[in-house]
Amino acid sequence: MATTAPIFPDLAGKVALVTGGTSGIGRHAALALADAGAHVVITGRREKEGQAVAAEIARRGVESLFVQGEITDEKHVADAVAQAKALTGTLSFAFNNAGVELANVPTTEATSEQYHKVMDVNVLGVLLSMKHQLRAMAGNAGGGSIVNNASIAGSIAMGGVGIYAASKHAVLGLTKAAALEVSKSGVRINAVSPGGIDSEMLDRFTGGRQQAALDWMTSMHPIGRVGKPEEIAKAVMFLFSSASSFVTGHDLKVDGGFTAQ
Repeated sequence: MATTAPIFPDLAGKVALVTGGTSGIGRHAALALADAGAHVVITGRREKEGQAVAAEIARRGVESLFVQGEITDEKHVADAVAQAKALTGTLSFAFNNAGVELANVPTTEATSEQYHKVMDVNVLGVLLSMKHQLRAMAGNAGGGSIVNNASIAGSIAMGGVGIYAASKHAVLGLTKAAALEVSKSGVRINAVSPGGIDSEMLDRFTGGRQQAALDWMTSMHPIGRVGKPEEIAKAVMFLFSSASSFVTGHDLKVDGGFTAQ
């Protein structure tokens, strides 16, 4: 049984796939789906962490599964989608959350290796995921919903993060194009763009939470703080649910006012 009454009852009994579900936003989204009564398959590279999250999901009284692998490996992506669909015969939801960032690198110092590391995970990973998720959702009587995790860096940029910003701009382009391709099929595709979020990525971005870096990051959010992973998870749940039935090809910014400045 779910630990709380589902806010989105129309998700109960359906199957969701969350890439990069071993920690942070992905983990919170997976648990929110389970609390809503959805069966959840998560993917990621880290076996120990993945199995721990799968166990947390199972304690909600729903089916759970962890599929280990690299999001850039199309065989892994196809297998994860197939295993998710096999749970009930239908894949209804997918949150393409897997991604990597890059330490501050000025354009004059950027390397092809850095480019491929970030673009392959953040862009190719989303492309391959949507390719197989859309095939699995084709013909669903109830349609489906895909949410891609972008970033405010998909709309703006800062010096030193050009490759990362380019990758997230590309995620938004893929999201909009795919949404238009399947707009009449009953499958909706949207993106969520977080601001600074209390996560492992924030730890790395602030050099292990150095106070000056944390203060600067906080000051960039008019709301006066960075966000919480569960706040992004709630936005993802909204985009999955019938409450957003007229929303597709949209970039939902959850950034404490960062991009409103």
